[in-house]
Amino acid sequence: MLSFRQNFAFISINMSQNNFLVLQNLAKLIRYFIIKSTTAAGSGHLTSSLSAVDLMTVLFFKGFFRFDAENPDYRNNDRLIFSKGHAAPLLYSLWTAAGKISEKELLTLRQFGSRLEGHPMPSFPFIEAATGSLGQGLSVGVGLALNAKYLDKLSYRTYVLLGDSEIAEGSVWEAIEIAAYYKLDNLIGIIDVNRLGQRGETMHGYNLRAYQKKLAAFGWNTIIVDGHNIQKICIAFEKAKKNKGRPLMLIAKTLKGKGVKLVENKKGWHGKVLNAAEAEKAIKKLGKIDAAWRGKISAPQAIKIKKTTLIIKPAVSALDFGNKFSVRKAYGLSLTEIYPKYPEIVALDAEVSNSTFAEIFKEKYPKRFFEMFIAEQNMVGVALGLARRGKIPFVSTFGAFFTRAFDQIRMSRYSNANIKFVGSHVGVSIGEDGPSQMGLEDIAMFRTVLNSVILYPADGWAMRRLVEKAAKHRGIVYLRSTRNETPIIYSAHDVFEIGGSRVLKSSGDDKITLIGAGITLFECLAAAEEMEQCGIKARVIDLYSIKPLDEKTLVKAALETKIIITVEDHFKEGGIGEAVAAVLSGKARVISLAVEKMPKSGKTAELLNYEEISKATIVKLVKSVV
Repeated sequence: MLSFRQNFAFISINMSQNNFLVLQNLAKLIRYFIIKSTTAAGSGHLTSSLSAVDLMTVLFFKGFFRFDAENPDYRNNDRLIFSKGHAAPLLYSLWTAAGKISEKELLTLRQFGSRLEGHPMPSFPFIEAATGSLGQGLSVGVGLALNAKYLDKLSYRTYVLLGDSEIAEGSVWEAIEIAAYYKLDNLIGIIDVNRLGQRGETMHGYNLRAYQKKLAAFGWNTIIVDGHNIQKICIAFEKAKKNKGRPLMLIAKTLKGKGVKLVENKKGWHGKVLNAAEAEKAIKKLGKIDAAWRGKISAPQAIKIKKTTLIIKPAVSALDFGNKFSVRKAYGLSLTEIYPKYPEIVALDAEVSNSTFAEIFKEKYPKRFFEMFIAEQNMVGVALGLARRGKIPFVSTFGAFFTRAFDQIRMSRYSNANIKFVGSHVGVSIGEDGPSQMGLEDIAMFRTVLNSVILYPADGWAMRRLVEKAAKHRGIVYLRSTRNETPIIYSAHDVFEIGGSRVLKSSGDDKITLIGAGITLFECLAAAEEMEQCGIKARVIDLYSIKPLDEKTLVKAALETKIIITVEDHFKEGGIGEAVAAVLSGKARVISLAVEKMPKSGKTAELLNYEEISKATIVKLVKSVV
């Protein structure tokens, strides 16, 4: 059995040398690390890691991957994404072979508190994004490549390792399509075609031509390679270096479990590891290994960092929203106005920019706008890639369509993403388009995202202020945008804070509190005016910050009025009513008016009445409880 040693001999492989033996020995060392770490953990994806060892060894240690390991965030480092995140033991073993993880730490794989988690997480500094939910890594790679080619104008390449099973995911093909559209010749994908998925053979098995034909049809260059022939892998990556005009995919035929005969190319070993005796035997069969060897990663091209000049606009906005204005249009105007102050902003839209009004930003700053077409899952992944390179992506589409990208949204949180999501056309108030277009689950969805912020401006000025608050805030923010024009009730001088609210109507004689947000705020205001004529005074709160909530204002209202009515254009489950009720439990009676019937097409007023979230319903309810 090999013993661990701390005195390393770093091996630098000159590009002009055909020293394939050195690479083969490094590959053996990495296989050794994979076996040792997974057996110590008692779990992990041994076979999925072993299949890609030769591919990744050549990429890392033959000079193709250029990376300053002392400065993982260096702007011109090549980027590498393990889209097949379950091959984390390979990732950690590569960095052990590069001298950045000790052998002692490697044996903490999957242990509580270790940064070497079962699938890559940002606690490990040499990753681009949290991966493991398959089919997402290539989208993130597109974002990284877009940043290099069109924004920062840098020479770094982006490499993405994909498993053949995840190629069945539609989001992969969304990414493949958009990468070709933007001619991302700095993006290199690597498909580890080891034939076996979790339960058996993949869709195409070893039909490498099937992958090639599909990729070529989508506009990619391709190279088919034997994924265990070091010399041929070197030649393939050499060709990849010279790739121009299109993204490139290496399609590598491999054996799952390569290097361990007990598991090699056999079903039933996915996610399973060797016991101690099996590991001992497998390591002996690897042959002579020098654990003191470490490979050297080539340095990236040095660049000069240009300082960004900030153009600070006056605190008072130059916008004019008049007496009534579209909140969604105010979004486009607001983003355009604040961009000089926040020059890292980029905008992405899913072919509805003339409805979300992201087109206003596009017209003013076309080089900062990326059309993602109707492919929301990929759009979110691309935004994550851009965010990881320091950009502030504002991602817009109809609120309803973010639901199909929820997996990407939740995974972006695990990457500590700084992304702003803007959902327009929310609630039944959008009218005739009908249920398929109505965002009625969006608040609930974003409320479940850890530490997310949810903002719901009621008028143009609220949107203007909250767009800037979103840009300043680091993390995931969801801005909910109403389709209809709404009355302007605020001014350019009004202050809005994340976690705040606005009390629009109150007195010492308030009998009840009405809480609205967005479109329903105006129903609450109208109801309060009508009830006052009947001698019932009501407090009205604009709960524009749904998460976090303004607990202080809510508790004060609860103690002073005892009855709280929330009104929202959203399903009851997971919505504003439930959020408020959780805060005020035991302090006041909370009654929730929300969308509870199957929505229909119709006029806004008809639908608000039908769902019983209109002024008439509020007045009727108040009279029955006060």
